[in-house]
Amino acid sequence: MDVAINIGNTAFMLLCASLVMLMTPGLAFFYGGLVGRKHVLTIMIQSFISLAWTTVLWFAFGYSMSFGPTWHGIIGDPTYYAFLRGINLHTMFRGNDAGIPLIVHVAYQMMFAIITPALITGAFANRVTFKAYFLFLTGWLILVYFPFVHMVWSPEGLLAKWGVLDFAGGIVVHNTAGFAALASVLYVGRRQVVEHRPHNIPLIALGTGLLWFGWYGFNAGSELRVDAVTASAFLNTDVAASFAAVTWLFVEWSQAKQPKFVGLLTGAVAGLATITPAAGYVSLSSAAVIGVVASLVCYYAVALKNKLGWDDALDVWGVHGVGGMLGSILLGVFASKAWNPAGADGLLNGDSSFLFKQTVAVVISGVWAFVFTYGMLWLINMVTPVKVDPKAETSGLDAELHGEEAYPDPL
Repeated sequence: MDVAINIGNTAFMLLCASLVMLMTPGLAFFYGGLVGRKHVLTIMIQSFISLAWTTVLWFAFGYSMSFGPTWHGIIGDPTYYAFLRGINLHTMFRGNDAGIPLIVHVAYQMMFAIITPALITGAFANRVTFKAYFLFLTGWLILVYFPFVHMVWSPEGLLAKWGVLDFAGGIVVHNTAGFAALASVLYVGRRQVVEHRPHNIPLIALGTGLLWFGWYGFNAGSELRVDAVTASAFLNTDVAASFAAVTWLFVEWSQAKQPKFVGLLTGAVAGLATITPAAGYVSLSSAAVIGVVASLVCYYAVALKNKLGWDDALDVWGVHGVGGMLGSILLGVFASKAWNPAGADGLLNGDSSFLFKQTVAVVISGVWAFVFTYGMLWLINMVTPVKVDPKAETSGLDAELHGEEAYPDPL
């Protein structure tokens, strides 16, 4: 029997897809403000090329690899929906009874695929050639992102069938991107010129605002329909981000003796990343606790990174990797079927096995992302240099790689 289109759910999901799309330009502004003024366009184009090129790959075979018929629960058949064949106006999404066309699901999930590899770029800021990044973007989507979407979010996926949950991308998006970032940092090495201060804090604030705004579509939209869980995921997102932002502000204030705007913004992003896997599965009070814990753990993860000398330029591992890992594990602690009957009960609600499954999934995804990323960069370097010439890094990548400047000298 054909399922009728639900106009409300369809409109809501299109709005959420638009919000998630906005996050990638928001990320470009966020990262652009954090880097030096001679490298702004270089890091921003890395986000925008993902917006375009990932769409091409998603159209060609990405959606099929993610949600097509499974191969041993690891990856979908890349030919099944190749070039979105067989999908028309009347093809309905069968993942639930929300009554949304399949093309809406294609569009919504595509926006997740776009932003995930763009997150990694902050780790190797100012150091990687555009050609190498383009090859990396392609390979990383195929070998890391698409398989984990299938394993976690496809009903036939290996981890999904085992009982692993990830409401909106703590494992699939943030953990994989964060540990890929760590591998990138260790492979590419340190910058020639380390700029310790962001060049444009208002740009960072603009980017954070767009990310925070878009994150409502990221998390609430992952219910794929409008119901009470959608509303709780929406509010949990804001609660966790707010508690995390204030916690980071106070912790850094106690250390630096001044309240730092960038610290407040970074704390918000840490809270947003950490609540992502749990947003639709936990209570409002749990979201507040997750926000506080996220800020404390991510703050000291960044401090550890600095102590170890890892040149993760924009703290992708410390904020997104650690945040995604932490949120996925805390989901195993705080999950409650009282807040989502389709979810699970975590450790505090009597099920320690769910915490074990979440922890195993985090380890598998982190190791997979790290190993495949390191190996890909090694192979790419055999084809084209991954790291930019030291002279280009010193003089500015915008002019050297792209022949454009964000702040050209006045005539």
